[in-house]
Amino acid sequence: MTGDLYFGQAVRFTLIITAIAVPLQVALGLAIALLVNTRFRGHSVFLYLAALPIGISDLAAGMIWLSILTERGYLNAALQRLGLIAQPIVFLTLERPEWLLGAIILTELWRATAIVMVIVLAGLQLIPKDYAETAAVFGAGRWQTVRHVILPLLRPSLQTALIIRTILAFQLFATVLTLAGRQIPVLAGEAYFWYSLYRSPGVASAYAVLILLLSATITWIYLYSLAPKAGEVRV
Repeated sequence: MTGDLYFGQAVRFTLIITAIAVPLQVALGLAIALLVNTRFRGHSVFLYLAALPIGISDLAAGMIWLSILTERGYLNAALQRLGLIAQPIVFLTLERPEWLLGAIILTELWRATAIVMVIVLAGLQLIPKDYAETAAVFGAGRWQTVRHVILPLLRPSLQTALIIRTILAFQLFATVLTLAGRQIPVLAGEAYFWYSLYRSPGVASAYAVLILLLSATITWIYLYSLAPKAGEVRV
């Protein structure tokens, strides 16, 4: 496995995608969940639209964003119609791997943030309103209530969301293959190529074990670092 020309790149790109996409997904999912929990007018429709990407597979999400970002895609067509550009912009080009990486992260952000949002929203709805009301009585503002009351009580939900999203990020393959082919190698993709293309189940298994070890290590770190401290209130 270590002799694979793509091994180093696969490890690097997998870690980069995970390190960028997962925190953004958690932050955005948390923000959307907090917004929906305010039950503003039309929040049910907003929740439905925000949760819609959950039903979309990795491959389908990649195809959708490929149709948007390709040279003859919807984004270039819209920009040209608005007169903002004269010639189509080549977003998905091998000459700019950082653009390919950005497209992958953007696609994952759109597709998987809903998973975090649903988990966090479920946790929010389990928190008794008495906590926020008591904080307001003692003069806490909205941001102070969220920071010092809501977020500590949401720790189990955030822990769950982080673990699920990180494990799934290590398994990311179809989106990458659709948007970048093998120009952005990832660990799950290498496992697939070695098993299906090169007919080498041993190397593919080694990649799978590496993904398992990374997932187990990150899960342990999350469980240890986000474990409730002694004396903390639990919902």
